[in-house]
Amino acid sequence: MNDMTARKRCLVVGGGGREHAIALALARSHAFETVYVAPGNAGTALEPGICNLPVTNIETLALFARRENLAFTVVGPEAPLAKGIVDAFRKQGLPIFGPTQAAAQLEASKDFAKAFMKRHGIPTAAYETFTDPAAAKDYITRQGAPIVVKADGLAAGKGVVVAQTVAEAHAAVDQFLGDDFTGGSKDGKDTARVVVEAFLTGEEASFIVMADGRNVLALATSQDHKRLLNGDQGPNTGGMGAYSPAPVITPDIHARALREIILPTIRGMADEGTPFTGFLYAGLMIGKDGSLNTLEFNCRLGDPETQAILSRLKTPLGQLIQAGIDGRLDQVEAEWDRRSALCVVLAAAGYPAHPELGDAITGHPAHGNAEGGDLFVYHAGTAQKDQDVVTSGGRVLGVTGLGDSLKMAQTRAYEGVRGIHFNGMQYRSDIGHLGLPANQRHS
Repeated sequence: MNDMTARKRCLVVGGGGREHAIALALARSHAFETVYVAPGNAGTALEPGICNLPVTNIETLALFARRENLAFTVVGPEAPLAKGIVDAFRKQGLPIFGPTQAAAQLEASKDFAKAFMKRHGIPTAAYETFTDPAAAKDYITRQGAPIVVKADGLAAGKGVVVAQTVAEAHAAVDQFLGDDFTGGSKDGKDTARVVVEAFLTGEEASFIVMADGRNVLALATSQDHKRLLNGDQGPNTGGMGAYSPAPVITPDIHARALREIILPTIRGMADEGTPFTGFLYAGLMIGKDGSLNTLEFNCRLGDPETQAILSRLKTPLGQLIQAGIDGRLDQVEAEWDRRSALCVVLAAAGYPAHPELGDAITGHPAHGNAEGGDLFVYHAGTAQKDQDVVTSGGRVLGVTGLGDSLKMAQTRAYEGVRGIHFNGMQYRSDIGHLGLPANQRHS
């Protein structure tokens, strides 16, 4: 077991809003003198106790972790997991929290995940996988619409089309199997594949746990908003906002999600020789008839769910991560702030198709994420340019408010939004609407 008291530094891999939230949670526990973030962003650069490390190469990161004798490394985004960063660190005896490259296939390959769920009786939509566009289109024509088309490999949240017409589904097949689509295969060399699955109705929610290969620790429930526009309209995005807790995940749904989805997944991965450690995210579809299905797996914390969830975490995050590395998740509990948290994503003009970059951001607090406060501004797609903080990605900021009710958290978050500006800034004004009665919804 690693003695965290002897090693006062740790590393967060990634540079988005999720990683800003992870790094801030680690720094605020006061267990670490320095939390490194590689490569980080303009927000992490401004936080006390957090230091950006402008490195993305896995071998270089491992050398740094060894030289600095870090307590542990925690991986935020999916790409380094799919590239095998956990395997590389473990080969050198370096403590790291995340799934191996083989286990990360649960996210890196939709086909792998669907076949795994089928083998282990985990509820999910009926599906077929195709490499031939004509065969995929024939199947879609026979099934009819609405229908869901997914790129098999990683696609940065842009590899899913919920097609309302057969023509729209056919176009998605052409896009995902086309030569220009980078998310159609795991490494750019494998044959591109698409997964075509039945359309499910109901309410979506995020169910995220920590896993150590055998044990799991459920995190606070959350619900995100993937569509760009109010009323859950417009194109899918990486996520335009989230809130925690999610009322749709009742105690019964919570117990069923663990029993029917999470625990069979952890057992199944272990039985197949690929034990899963790290954060496991199950996207749930909760039907009005009480049905429960798995939409997808992610092998990481969700974004922007992390911003809402970790804003409520009272237990030091480092203690939970260390327990996950040591295989002791059955011996720890997480304590949560009773308040609700709601995160509103501010996106660049042109997002998600063609985000405009390089616009100066004004009005955001330099380092206003004070401990004990009720407003957090998590940076995602930001960079420093001379004396300015500018947009550098599609999702720019995650403004997160806390309140004694979901409505109060929503009000606080949008108060924070009104003080921020950059050219073309776009955001939804109805984040949290699914968790509120009709007469309380933001407009």
